Amino acid sequence: MTPDTSTDNGKLRNRKQRKRATTKKSKKKNASARATGMPEKTRRRGRDVSQTMSRDGSGGDDGGNASDIGITIGSSREQSPVRKYTFQIEDPRTHEKASLFGQVASKWEQFYNNRDFGNILILISLYWLQGIPLGLAHGSIPFLLKEKLSFAQVGLFSLAGYPYSLKLFWSPFVDSLYDRKFGRRKSWIVPIQLVLGLVFWWMGSHIDGLVRNPAENIHEIMYLFLAIVFLGATQDIAVDGWALTLLSKENLSYASTCQTVGINCGYFLSFTVFLALNSVEFSNKYIFSTPREEGFLQLGPYMAFWAAMYVLVTLYLVFFKVEDETSSSGDEADYGIFETYKTIWRICKLPHMQQFIMVLFFAKIGFIPNDSTTQLKLIERGLHREDMALAILIDFPVQIFFGYYAARWSQGESKMRPWRIAFILRLLCGILAMLTVHYFPQDGLSTGYFYVVLLTNVASSMAKTVQFVGVSAFITQIADPVIGGTYMTLLNTLSNFGGTWPVFFIMRSIDYFSSATCVFPSSSDADSLGNKIGDSVLSGRQSYSCATQEDRNRCKVDGGVCNVHWDGYYVVSIACALFALVLFFGFIRPTVHRLERLPAHVWRVSKEARK
Repeated sequence: MTPDTSTDNGKLRNRKQRKRATTKKSKKKNASARATGMPEKTRRRGRDVSQTMSRDGSGGDDGGNASDIGITIGSSREQSPVRKYTFQIEDPRTHEKASLFGQVASKWEQFYNNRDFGNILILISLYWLQGIPLGLAHGSIPFLLKEKLSFAQVGLFSLAGYPYSLKLFWSPFVDSLYDRKFGRRKSWIVPIQLVLGLVFWWMGSHIDGLVRNPAENIHEIMYLFLAIVFLGATQDIAVDGWALTLLSKENLSYASTCQTVGINCGYFLSFTVFLALNSVEFSNKYIFSTPREEGFLQLGPYMAFWAAMYVLVTLYLVFFKVEDETSSSGDEADYGIFETYKTIWRICKLPHMQQFIMVLFFAKIGFIPNDSTTQLKLIERGLHREDMALAILIDFPVQIFFGYYAARWSQGESKMRPWRIAFILRLLCGILAMLTVHYFPQDGLSTGYFYVVLLTNVASSMAKTVQFVGVSAFITQIADPVIGGTYMTLLNTLSNFGGTWPVFFIMRSIDYFSSATCVFPSSSDADSLGNKIGDSVLSGRQSYSCATQEDRNRCKVDGGVCNVHWDGYYVVSIACALFALVLFFGFIRPTVHRLERLPAHVWRVSKEARK
C-alpha cells in the first residue's frame, strides 16, 4: 500500500521542523556516501564546497584512484560570511619536509614575532650580567688561585659564593620595599647595578696586584668577591620576581630559558673566554706576533669593561623601560616585611615542601667533587689553561642547545623526569672524570686524550644543564605569583645552597685525605729512581709532607720529588658518589616522582594562612 505523503507534508509546515528534517536527510546522505566510498561533500550553510576539488583538478580520477587529499575547506569568504578560516590537508605523497635551515628560520620568525620579544631580551641581558661575577667567582679566580694555593685555601675562597645560597634571608626586603612610581623591581635593579659598576671599576685597578700574591691576600680577595656576589644575588631576587610579571602567561615558560641562556653566556665569557685570553701560552701562540710575559687580557681591564656595561644596561632601564604598574601589582600582594617572612615560614611548613627542601639540600653532594675539583686536578696534572678553556668553549653551544630542549622536556605531568635521568648521568660523568684524571698522560696532553677530556666535560655539562633547566622550570610552574620573587627566591636559594654548602668541606677533605712526602734523592740515584724513590735515599735533608699545592711548589724549588701515597680526590669522589647513589634510589627518586604529580594549588599558601 502506498503511503500518503500529503499528510507528512502537512506536518512540516513549521520552519523549524523543515530545518530538522533537512538536517537529518543530509546526515543520512553523507553516511551512505562514506559507506559506499563516494567522495564526501562538505557543506557550509547548505552550500556544497566540494566543487573546489574539481576546479583544481584534485578531485577527479588520479590514475584510477579517487583521492580527497588536497581538499580546501572554506577557502574563501564566499563560502561563508562567518567562517573565514582555511583548513588544508597536505598530500603525504607530494608534501616536502622543510630543511633544517628552514626549520630554524621558522622558529626564529616565531620567536621574533612573539609579543614578549623585547622583554625576553631584557631578561637575558639582566641574567647575563649576573653570570659575569659568577663566572669569575666560581670559574676563573679558583683557577688562578690554584696555581699557587692548596685545595683548602681555594675552599676558603669558595665561601664568597655563599650569598647566592643565603639570599632568602633578605629577599622579603626586596619584595616589600620599593618606589611604586619608579617600579617595584627597578627600585632594586637600578641602584644595585650602578653599585656593581662602581665596585668593578675600583677592582679594575687593584685586583691584579692582589692575585699575584694570593697567599697573603686570600682573605681580602674573598671579601671583595663576597661583596660582588652579594650584590648579584640581590639583583637576582628582583629579576626573578620581575620575570613572573614581565612575561605574559603563555610565555612564562621562557623565564627559565632566559635564565639559562643569560647566566651561561655571562659565565662563559668570565670563565672560558677570559681564561683563554689571560693565558700566556694562548696569547703568544694565537694573538701576539712576538712572545710576551703576560696574557692578552688581564683581570683588571676585564672588570673595568664590565663596569661600563653595567652602567649602560642600567641607563637603558632608567630611560627606556617603564615597569607596568598593573602587571607588577596585579597578582603580587603588597605584603609587609614581617608578613612576608611569616608567609615563607608557612610555605616551609607544608609537608610536601619540606620533602622538596630535603631533596634540594642533599641532591648535589655526589656531583660536587667533579664540578668543583676535577678541572683543577687536570690543571695540576699538566693540562694547560687554554686547553681547558677550549674544551669549555666547545661545550658552550651544547649547554645552550640542551637548555632550550630541557625546558620543553620539563613540561607535562612528569616535569622532573629529565632531572632524574640527568642525575644518573652526572654520577656516571663523575666516575668518567676520575678515570680521566687518573690516566692523564705523564708526558703531556695528546690530541686523542684531549678528545677524552672534551667528551667528559661536554657530557657533564649536558647533564648539569638539563638538571638546572628542569628544576628551574618546575619551580617556575609551582611558584605562587602572590609573593612573586620571594617564592622563586626561596626555592632557587635552596637549590643553589645544595650545590654550595658542601664545596668548602669537600675541598678541605681532599687535602685531609691526601698523603704525600717530599724526598730528596742523591745525585747518583735521581736519574735511576726518578719519582719512585723512597724515603731512605736522602742527601742529608729531612723529608716533609707535600700534600698541599704550596708544599708541592716548595718541594720542587728545593729540588725534591713529591711522592703521592694517597690522593684525597679519589677517596672523596668515590665516597660522595656512593652516598648519592644510595640516596637517589632510597629517597630522592620516589619523592620527586610523587611531588611532580601534585596540583599547583597545593604548593601555595591558602587564603586563611595568609591572614
